[in-house]
Amino acid sequence: MTIRILIADDQQLIRSAYGMILGSQPDMEIVASVADGRTAVDEARRLRPDVCLLDIRMPGLDGLEATRLLAGSEAVDPLKVLIATTFDLDDYVYRALRDGACGFLLKDGSPSLLVEAVRAVATDQALISPAVTVRLLRHMTEAASDVAAGKPPVRKRDQAGALQLPLTARELDVVRLLARGHTNEELAAALHVSLSTVKTHLGSVQRKLAARNRVEVAAWAWENGVCVGRDT
Repeated sequence: MTIRILIADDQQLIRSAYGMILGSQPDMEIVASVADGRTAVDEARRLRPDVCLLDIRMPGLDGLEATRLLAGSEAVDPLKVLIATTFDLDDYVYRALRDGACGFLLKDGSPSLLVEAVRAVATDQALISPAVTVRLLRHMTEAASDVAAGKPPVRKRDQAGALQLPLTARELDVVRLLARGHTNEELAAALHVSLSTVKTHLGSVQRKLAARNRVEVAAWAWENGVCVGRDT
């Protein structure tokens, strides 16, 4: 299956570089290359690409607003968005992922990471730049608490005081590793199970949590203290 990609960046040099890197892959096709967010939204809605690769700072409509329109909770038939930017500010990362982006990369990453991220997003295996993963998820936890007037999320506990979570012990193992940015292959190796078993667990987790993608699963893990006390 060919992955159809829309590229949006206000710098011609960057668009050309992305086009050469991704267009040279046997399983990828560039269907549009645009310089601003408004055109990106219009072309994405018209062409329905498999992955929308967006910069944040663009004229007219920036990449964050474009992400909200294409992949946010109010988007009809949302598309998959991958953010690639020079700026790894927490507010940018947090807003992009909360508005539906499936991945976040820094432009100084390697071409192989870009290719891996596009393939991951196309197959619902979101990828976040290793440079921002843990900081980002902790930030999301703090922000979620701030929304509740400074109070942490309400978590149900049993009579013994233990947290009541909707996942099985094995599903929680999967989620803990996922929240640290591991791929499906790394999950399978760490848990000594097959790749298909990992995918089955992830599908069950997303259904139980009503999560649209792996990023939302990871955010849930940090917001509910699933990773507390573990190495990160």
